[in-house]
Amino acid sequence: MVRRPLSAAVRPLKALFVADASAGVLLIVVAIAALAAANSPLADGYFDLFHASLPWTPVAKLYNLHLWINDALMAVFFFVVGLEVKREIIAGELADARQRRLPVLAAAAGMAVPALVYLLIAGGDPDLHRGWAIPAATDIAFAMGVIGLLGNRVPPALRLFLLTVAVVDDIGAVMIIAAVYTTGLVPIWLLGATLVAAGLLALNRAGVQRAWPYVIGAIALWFCVLYSGVHATIAGVVAALTVPMGLLERLEHKLAGWNAYLVVPLFGFANAGVSITGLGLSGVFAPLPLAVAAGLVLGKQLGIFTTIAVADRIGFAARPVGATWVQTWGVSMLAGIGFTMSLFIAALAFPLAPVLVDEAKIGILGGSLVSAVLGYAVLRLSTNPAAKPD
Repeated sequence: MVRRPLSAAVRPLKALFVADASAGVLLIVVAIAALAAANSPLADGYFDLFHASLPWTPVAKLYNLHLWINDALMAVFFFVVGLEVKREIIAGELADARQRRLPVLAAAAGMAVPALVYLLIAGGDPDLHRGWAIPAATDIAFAMGVIGLLGNRVPPALRLFLLTVAVVDDIGAVMIIAAVYTTGLVPIWLLGATLVAAGLLALNRAGVQRAWPYVIGAIALWFCVLYSGVHATIAGVVAALTVPMGLLERLEHKLAGWNAYLVVPLFGFANAGVSITGLGLSGVFAPLPLAVAAGLVLGKQLGIFTTIAVADRIGFAARPVGATWVQTWGVSMLAGIGFTMSLFIAALAFPLAPVLVDEAKIGILGGSLVSAVLGYAVLRLSTNPAAKPD
């Protein structure tokens, strides 16, 4: 089989979140700023900014800024995720059955094992069971940002492997959100959403390549889904899957930068803030944050690295080309950076228990930080830039 050119191999790395070091560093800065604001004299102003009722809102259900960010702005994030998923399935790494074997299997294990680790630690409390999916997802921007800081110390095939695992993770996370965190379905709004989605598909079949009909349809779909009982952001994924490939590439190119440098950082700033002094040491070291952190730090690397080792050993799929086992382990650690999707799922898992959401945030931030530092250290120390793999 003829190898793809290097440019074709790294092309997907630039698509979804403009995956360079600056995007990852920005998320780190945002997380630190949110924590600093939530634990400073500005704390009341920080929480009021996002949670105080707005004097007026065009959508009654979104009565504060936090809801507008999580239910509306994040629909843009999920729209870009949907564009990336469709492109990868049709023309990317997920289009070839042989190439998708390893990342799909590793991603599945990388979601299941963290969930099991979480339940082993927090499973004794039934109130915490709904949080099992919190450590299951990988933050693409954050993880690829750390990879970007390492330069050419990480082989291109291993970079591509991590990106593909993260994309499959996103597919799994979307399915979990739709299936597990959906309550109180409203049939009339579901019917409306179905009709709008059918209209978007009809535009695709008719060969419409202009963006504005899809934008209008996506907004209508989002509004219907918002009131249907399914989380509104799912509308972003559904709308993206109806976009034809030619238009998809143009939209992805235009939205990637906005997603990386506005949508995701704003979500992070609005959601990462947690008052550590308010929780106290008992809250910081409670079963929930420990379960989330352990799922990210231990569950992710155990699930992904073990899968790669077994698949390579039995000949099902070889480890990424040019990567040593130590480098593969390091990348498995980086997959434990949860951040964006984990914060999002935490809010869905405990909507009526803000203390549990705060505890989950502590676990997410701590687990993501440890995974980032350990993964970076292993990859940084494992080889020199010009070193050959074993």
